Amino acid sequence: MTHTDPTAVREARDERRAAADGGGRPRVSVVACGGTIASEPDDGGAAPAKTGDDLVAAVPGVERHATVSAREVCSQPGFDVRWRDVLATAAAAREAVADGADGVVVTHGTDTLADTAFALDLLTDLDAPVVVTGAQRRLDEPSSDAPANLTLAVRAAADDRFAPGVQVAFDDELHAARDVLKGHSNALSTMTSPGAGPVATVTRAGSRLRRSPERGVPIDPLADAIESGDDVPEVPVVHSGTGVGADALERAVDAGVGGVVIEGTGLGNVTAAIGDAVDDALPETPVVVAGRPPAGPTEPVYGTPGGAVTLAEHGVTFAGPLPASKARIALALGLAAGLDSEGKAGGTNLTDLFRTSESV
Repeated sequence: MTHTDPTAVREARDERRAAADGGGRPRVSVVACGGTIASEPDDGGAAPAKTGDDLVAAVPGVERHATVSAREVCSQPGFDVRWRDVLATAAAAREAVADGADGVVVTHGTDTLADTAFALDLLTDLDAPVVVTGAQRRLDEPSSDAPANLTLAVRAAADDRFAPGVQVAFDDELHAARDVLKGHSNALSTMTSPGAGPVATVTRAGSRLRRSPERGVPIDPLADAIESGDDVPEVPVVHSGTGVGADALERAVDAGVGGVVIEGTGLGNVTAAIGDAVDDALPETPVVVAGRPPAGPTEPVYGTPGGAVTLAEHGVTFAGPLPASKARIALALGLAAGLDSEGKAGGTNLTDLFRTSESV
C-alpha cells in the first residue's frame, strides 16, 4: 500500500516550481464544481452560474498567496452531485498536479462537500495539497463567506504541509476529509470533525497545525480501477432504531443492490429483525455497519440477535469511526474498484477501506 512521504512531497513541489518558473510563487489550480459559492439568484431559486474564473476574479486577494488558474468540471448544486462528477473531479485534480500545479482547490456545494472530499481521499494520492471548499452564502448575499473560504483554501493549497491527503477549508479551519461533516444547515461554521477536531486553524498571520495532515485511508488510490460513474453500484443506507423491522433491508437485497450500509445504534447494534435479515443477506450482498453517534467507534460488545457480536459472527464489516454517509461512499467506490471481502492476491480488500492510516 502506498503512503506519500512528506519529504518526497516537498521535493516534488520544488522540482515542479523550478521547472515552471525558476522557483516563483506556488501555482494553484481551482477545480470548479458549482454549489452555493458559484450560485446566483433567480426567480426560480438560486442555482450555480459562476465559473471558476468568475470566482477567482471575484476574490482578487487570492493572488497574493499563489498564481491561480481555474478549470471546470461541472456546475451542480451540492445536493445533486453525481458519481461521474466526483470521478471527473478526481481526474481534474490529478491532471492539474501533472501539469505542474503545486496545489488544488475544489469549489463545491456544501450539502455533499464532505462526501466528495472523502471520495477524493479514496480515489487519489497526490504529492500536492487538495483542498475542498464552498460557501453557505452566495457572493451577492450580505456577509458572504465565499471570499474568506476561497482565500483560505488557496492559502492551504499553496502550503505543502497540507499534503498528502485531502482537506476541507471552511471558516478559518482545515478539516481532514475522513473526519469532516456538515454539522448545520446554514451556519457559517457548518464544517465540523466530531471526535477529532480540525487539522489546523488559520489566522491572517499564519496557521497552527493541531495534528498531522495525512491521507485518511491506508489504501492504494482507487481512481485507476474505476472507468466511469456507471461502474459505481447502488448502495443504500438502512436505518435501525426503535421498532424498525427488516422490510427496508430485504427490499434492497431483493432489488440487487451492490451492497448495504446499516446505520446502527451505539457501537453498531441493530434490531433483532435487521440482524436476522443481515444473516440472510450475507455473503452475497456486502453489509457494512456504522453507528448513529457522530463520534466514536463501532465494535462488537453486545450479543442477542441484533448485537454487534452476533453481526460480526454473520460476517458484516464494521465502519470503525466512519458515519453511515461516508461508509456508503467507501463501500460504493470499493465495489466499483473490484474489491471484495477477501482481497485479491493479498491486496486491498473492502475491510481496508474502513481502517485509519494511524492503525497500520
